Amino acid sequence: MTLNRRNAFKLCGALVVALCLALSGSQLLAQSGKVEVHWLGQATFKITTPGGKVSVIDPFVTGNPKTPVDQKDLAKLGKVDLILVTHGHGDHVGTAGRNDGGSDLVDLAKRTGAKVFGPAGLIQTMIDLGWLTGEQGVRFGKSGKVQPFGPQIEITQVRAEHSSELTVADPATKKTTTHPGGEPAGFIIQVENGFKVYHMGDTGLFGDMKLIADYYKPDLVLMPIGGHFVMDPKDAAYATKEWLKPKFVIPMHYGTFPVLKGTPQEYIAALGQTTTKVFAINPGDRLEF
Repeated sequence: MTLNRRNAFKLCGALVVALCLALSGSQLLAQSGKVEVHWLGQATFKITTPGGKVSVIDPFVTGNPKTPVDQKDLAKLGKVDLILVTHGHGDHVGTAGRNDGGSDLVDLAKRTGAKVFGPAGLIQTMIDLGWLTGEQGVRFGKSGKVQPFGPQIEITQVRAEHSSELTVADPATKKTTTHPGGEPAGFIIQVENGFKVYHMGDTGLFGDMKLIADYYKPDLVLMPIGGHFVMDPKDAAYATKEWLKPKFVIPMHYGTFPVLKGTPQEYIAALGQTTTKVFAINPGDRLEF
């Protein structure tokens, strides 16, 4: 009996050690791994953290003219743990380009069960319209921080200089109704290894970009450059060189519609000599950092 107990204690001890080693290994992998950034066009990104958590930002896929045809099916996004939305415009909630009155954001949330985090006013409107349940829609505000997967991943909402309204079309009558969309926002996403991604949302220039850079110190900035509704290449270059000074930039929100005339080439030319590395990728491309 004593021998059996000793063996049992030894076995339990070995199992505990093995479990601790496995957990430590997964944590080390998350802390030392890479972030994958997958651009789907306009402001839509799929970000996979070193620990395998997947966030989709501003899902505009099925009706997005720049999303590659073989990636337009929401099911091809695979596992999605979290959805972030910066504001209520159709090219960010995925109503643009659809004739059925539906939304890519809503369809993705229903398919995956992922919670949707965004500006408080916008999420409340989505709840009131029945797009999201009160449990699935998570409201938070500027400087608000959320840790949807525990302390290793933190998302902070920051300012964006834009507008936000949610326009819904009746598929039968084509009549549109516009609802309050709260305030536009950007997000700082810090992942397990400390790497910080700043999705600026749709924004014009504003002086607090320097504050955001000084305080949050983002490594990678996803930056709108198309002009008309957002910064043009010259504005974006100024923000990059004078205020944000990140290690990396991926230009976004250009070329999707005729009014978004700014190009990465114009942005790079306006930027001039800089330590920031610009990745002028195509919709559908993936990068690791």
